[in-house]
This record gives sequence, C-alpha cells and structure tokens, in this order.
Amino acid sequence: MTTTENNLASQSSGSEEHAIEGNLLSNRKVGYETRVANVKSIFSPIKVAILMCTFQGERFLAQQLDSIAGQSHENWELWVSDDMSEDRTREILERYALSWGQKKVKILTGSGIGFAKNFMSLALNKAIDAPVYAFSDQDDIWQSFKLELAIQWIQSVPSHIPALYCSRTELIDEKNRHIGQSPLFRKPPSFQNALVQNVGGGNTMVFNRAARRLIAEARMPSSIISHDWWIYMLVSGADGKVFYDSKPTVRYRQHRNNTIGCNTTLSAKLKRFRMILDGRFSNWLDSNLNALHASERVLSPGSRKILRAFSRSRNLSLRRRIRGILQSRVYRQTIPGSIGLLAAVVLRKL
Repeated sequence: MTTTENNLASQSSGSEEHAIEGNLLSNRKVGYETRVANVKSIFSPIKVAILMCTFQGERFLAQQLDSIAGQSHENWELWVSDDMSEDRTREILERYALSWGQKKVKILTGSGIGFAKNFMSLALNKAIDAPVYAFSDQDDIWQSFKLELAIQWIQSVPSHIPALYCSRTELIDEKNRHIGQSPLFRKPPSFQNALVQNVGGGNTMVFNRAARRLIAEARMPSSIISHDWWIYMLVSGADGKVFYDSKPTVRYRQHRNNTIGCNTTLSAKLKRFRMILDGRFSNWLDSNLNALHASERVLSPGSRKILRAFSRSRNLSLRRRIRGILQSRVYRQTIPGSIGLLAAVVLRKL
C-alpha cells in the first residue's frame, strides 16, 4: 500500500471514529435535554385559568387586577366575561390587557345574563383549558398566597378525582379597611351540608380539571341560584374532594352594590331568617333539587340515595318530616344556621 493510500485509510478511519463519537455526544445531549425538560415539566408551576366576571366594576376593578398580578404563583391567565358594562370597566380591562399582553388576558363579552350564568359560561367555555381554574369577583383583593395555597392542596388530590378548594374570607369596607371575617365553619364539607348550605364563596373557589369535567357532564340548570353553590353540590355529590380552608385568602369587599354579601351581622342573620319565613329558602331548595335530580347520573349511589330521601321528606307530615330529615343527615355549619334549618322543617318552609 502506498503512502497516499495509507494516509487515506487513516483519514477515513479517523473520520468514522469522529462521526461515531459525534453521534454519541449528540445522543447524550438529546438525552440530557430530554431529562432536563422532564424535570422542568415536573417542577414548573401549574397553569391556572382565572375566571372573572365583571359588570359596572370601575370603582374597585383595578385593585383586584393588581392583587392578581401580585400572586406568588405566577403561571396564570385571566379570562374575563364583561356582562355589558356601561361604565369604564371595559376600558380598564383593555388597559391591563395591553400592559400584560394578550396571552395573559382574554376579554369576552357577556350577554347580560346575570352573574351566576355568566360565571357558568366561563366554566363551560371549551376554549379555556387548564389543569386548575379559579373564580374571581371584580371588587375583592386577593391575598398574595391565594393561588399558591389552593394549588398545594389540589395537587395532593389524584388528578382524576374532582377537587374543590374554598376558604374563609377577610371582610373589608369600601376603603379597604378591615371590618371582620366571614363565619368560621368547623364541620366537614359534604353533600349533606351542600343540600342546605353553600360552605364556600365563589370568590374563593379553585378547582381542578376533573371538577370542570364534572360541571360539563351535569345538566346546566335552567334557573341557577348561584354558580358556587351548584359546584359545591356537584363535587361533593360525586364523591369528589372539598376542602374548606380556615385561613382567609380573599379580602371580601362589602359595599352597597354587593350582589351577595356576607351574613355576619345581626341584621344580615335576621334577613336570612326572614328568607326562611317568606319561602325564599324553600324556593332555592326547589331549584337546586330539581337541577340535581336532572343530573343524578353524575352523582354517586350514596348521594343519590340521600338526595331522594331528603326530597321526599320535605312534603311529609311533621313527625315523618322530622324523622326523614334526621335520616338524611343534612346539616348546616353554625348554631344559628341549625336553628334556622329546624325552624324551616317545623314551619314547613323547607
């Protein structure tokens, strides 16, 4: 073999060795990058779709938006359905959207259908997809740890199980001054409680994708009392997990334009009791129970049994009514609430 041939053979051999080495390094690099991507996907913050409804909210909206921006959990996107506001609400939203970017904020136009149906329209919107969802009112202020606390609990629940987080609230006035806290509920959340009381305000609710699928599978009520009460009944009735956090995560603003206020004052409690006497509580139960019966297929067998027993008991004679209600084991969270429930049973206002 000539010197030239030897050199060519040597170069060829060297090139093959370099090619093999290069492939090995390339494969190692791809493997490393894949492992890094997998690690990042495990530890990267979970995305939250925040569902906000607005209507004539110009007074306090900016404070709520600022509190969302200040969340310690930063991986969120905001979906807003404005229910045909005629003040500066839309202008404020568009200003924040311009500042935060279109990927962070989506503004939709509601149909003037009221707050409960407007929230449900967001919860059922197929264009909104995330592992976790959070309701937001327009006039509150979120504590910076709100989303973080909720997500920590939600991630403790297997993803295929519907999970609903809610919390106590701190009450503030129109000038953001502390005026108290919402009632502290000590009894566990359950379907028996949900039938006669909503334990969690919608402005504190955070839920997972499995809960969202459950909401979509249930038949949408033709007349809905409140979106949050409906979701509490569904998740608890389907044997999902509901957690009530005694730590307030929302500064809940009390003002004259509140659609639903907090029932901590004596006058508010008397007003609630009057709702029992004038039949409004019974009408609420009629609507809720009709909706639940229409969606029985999503409830667990045990919950269906409780629902039927409770529904039957409402129209029986006094003695049988009391016995039936006791057998269904429905309950409210506080002593005044329990007294009100008992009065409704005795006076046939249930």
